[in-house]
Amino acid sequence: MSVSEKEVRHVAKLARLALSDAEIDKMVPELNNILGWVEQLGEVNTDGIEPLTAVIENHTRLRDDVVNADPLTGGGVRDDILKNAPDAQHGFFAVPKVIE
Repeated sequence: MSVSEKEVRHVAKLARLALSDAEIDKMVPELNNILGWVEQLGEVNTDGIEPLTAVIENHTRLRDDVVNADPLTGGGVRDDILKNAPDAQHGFFAVPKVIE
């Protein structure tokens, strides 16, 4: 598969890119090289290969989920927090309705 100058101009127009003739002339072989690489990738036999979500193994470090482990961030301070609220109802911040 390859692209022509006309197709590059069309795509540039759709993308609202103002490319000069020199840029178009430079873009055509670059895009054709990219498409050639993509065609080469399609020739690789991937039967029996598990799909990857990432090339490098990534392990997310999470802290243990312990309730009230930290007295400052562990919860149980709702009443203290709501003391600062201008309006609190039923244990929540009360805010004015913004959507009709």
